[in-house]
Amino acid sequence: MYDHDKDHLIDADRDAVRIADALRGSPHIISAHAVPGDDTVTFATLSGGGYALTVRDAEPTTDDILPSPVLTEAVAAAILNHPDFYVATADSPREDAITVQTRSGDRYLLALDVDLDAGHGDLPTPAEDVSCAAERLLSSNPDGSGRAVAELLSYIAATWEKQDAPLRQHAQAIARSLRT
Repeated sequence: MYDHDKDHLIDADRDAVRIADALRGSPHIISAHAVPGDDTVTFATLSGGGYALTVRDAEPTTDDILPSPVLTEAVAAAILNHPDFYVATADSPREDAITVQTRSGDRYLLALDVDLDAGHGDLPTPAEDVSCAAERLLSSNPDGSGRAVAELLSYIAATWEKQDAPLRQHAQAIARSLRT
């Protein structure tokens, strides 16, 4: 257990639980557990291995602490969350490359470049993504429950600005699950 008088971690009572939640979202992890206030996260992998992570204070450093994750780390994490990828690692010390490996064994080096022509206007909005997922589902001639899901997604997309954030997030999660 943590000695809370010596605890220097921000929101440490819940960080181990958040780490366990993140691990449960990985296609490589079958279970993860942590108790609020504890400093250990236990988890099991698909290969049957059991592991424990211990949350500790980071070593003092003179490096600048980043206010947010390096973009390549965020991209690597997003790729790794996809079930078709086995490895996605932001290559250090280069901050512009990611090594990925598919479950079928293909390895790639992804180079991150700035594309000034790719403005926000070129990217679909979340409502458009949800609407597109609904259209794809409807075009597949779904059964009754599939049709109901598609119609609900269409409604949410059409009334996007009127919906609250949790409903939007759920609609986006359903749309993502329909893509895989």
